[in-house]
Amino acid sequence: MTTSTKAEELRARIEKALDIVRPYLEQDGGNVDVMNVSDDGVVELQLQGACSGCPSSVMTLAAGIERVIREEVPEVTEIITV
Repeated sequence: MTTSTKAEELRARIEKALDIVRPYLEQDGGNVDVMNVSDDGVVELQLQGACSGCPSSVMTLAAGIERVIREEVPEVTEIITV
């Protein structure tokens, strides 16, 4: 699968947005990886480390990660956790 220039640009901006929340995730032994970004703004994320099995991960995703991505990259249409 080839990645388009638009998806690559979105991915770079999403990674930059995630750099805002990564220090907080890392404090708790976790992280987040961008698995895929489509041209139409669908983002697939995977929580890593302690975040992957944490009961609070849904809240972490909605309150922190998703909010920051949507603020910094408004073209994102959907965020999916894989």
